[in-house]
Amino acid sequence: MPRGDKSKYTPAQKRKARRIEKSYEERGLDTREAEARAWATVNKQSGGGERSGSGRRTPAKRKARARRDSARRAVATKHGHPPNRGRMTPRRAPHAST
Repeated sequence: MPRGDKSKYTPAQKRKARRIEKSYEERGLDTREAEARAWATVNKQSGGGERSGSGRRTPAKRKARARRDSARRAVATKHGHPPNRGRMTPRRAPHAST
């Protein structure tokens, strides 16, 4: 695919780029600059051509895990422990079941 080819963009992305381009032209930008900025905006918002659809977002479970891990590292750093060096406290021994 040659540089500048827009064939991989969805119709919605193309419509959005046309509307943004028109808005820039109304503000006084020349046509080429308006087009470049419009496509840059579409790429920033949607990540480029054909990137929408299910399975593209980070699952909520993974986000929650990342937040917990980040918080744990922050606490470790605050208490003077190296944040990425395993557990801060030793694991408890498993309960002996009789």
